[in-house]
Amino acid sequence: MGSTSKTVCVTGAAGFIGSWLVMRLLEHNYTVRATNEVIKPTINGMLSIMKACVNAKTVRKLVFTSSAAAVRFGEHEKTVYDENCWTDVEFCRNKKMTGWMYFVSKSLAEQAAWKFAKENNLDFITIIPPLVVGSFLMPSMPPSLITALSPITGTCCHALVIIEHVVQFTCPLKFTLTCSIAGNEAHYSILKQTQFVHLDDLCNAHIFLYEHPKAEGRYICSGCDATIHDVAKLLREKFPEYNVPTKFKDVDENLEIISFSSKKIKELGFGFKYNLEDMYVGAVETCRGKGLLPPAVEKRVNGTGLLPPAAEKRVNGAS
Repeated sequence: MGSTSKTVCVTGAAGFIGSWLVMRLLEHNYTVRATNEVIKPTINGMLSIMKACVNAKTVRKLVFTSSAAAVRFGEHEKTVYDENCWTDVEFCRNKKMTGWMYFVSKSLAEQAAWKFAKENNLDFITIIPPLVVGSFLMPSMPPSLITALSPITGTCCHALVIIEHVVQFTCPLKFTLTCSIAGNEAHYSILKQTQFVHLDDLCNAHIFLYEHPKAEGRYICSGCDATIHDVAKLLREKFPEYNVPTKFKDVDENLEIISFSSKKIKELGFGFKYNLEDMYVGAVETCRGKGLLPPAVEKRVNGTGLLPPAAEKRVNGAS
């Protein structure tokens, strides 16, 4: 880039994606105008921003972070999804599967945004990430990592129950977990056939598309595809101290990969830097550093959860 700084506005700058994006933009010599509020995935929330852009008459390009939720869901599941795919809103409303209101709101918001952009001649791009994983800046557990780390956090939460009822009078707790991740086995159905992108790749893709003169339309930004069994195998290999399940309730052991094609953004010249291992190692290590996951422990207790080393020794009678 040249010596002249360009100005961008980032909404939800304190959030999971926004905070990392601000960091990368500053490194690219942008002047960043950041807002703390997180715009809810509603039509009115999106249109209010777009109307402000039109009224300002100084906005050159608008990049909207959409979601895989606006692409993936319909009566007939595909093996490969691309930018031509849209979530079937009526199907979601009738089916009422877990998360259906979010899927509908994200899909309707993006559709309304495209309609407004065309009517008002806005240079508008949408970037569509799947499950976002990796190191992060915010102090709390990002929502996408609650799902991504559910094979770990589900067992960790069970461990807290063990601690409370078995050893609460014999040793102090060495770690804490936020209550928001309780019951994470519910996330297994979301994780079973998922697409992933590293947070850093996603933020770099935002900047890439914003700067590229030929970028237009929708862009899927997916680094890799995997099943929950692939994720669990990786976690067991990289973090054997956690009691990651080998089987998952109501999840077929022979799942097929469902892919999100990033062909369009790759053909424009963008390259992904991170693989699935990079994403998960970064996420787990960051969570540990922030106290959002327990540290490594010496052994498992009855194969059901985790205890701090001192507690584990007392429960198992070790010297």
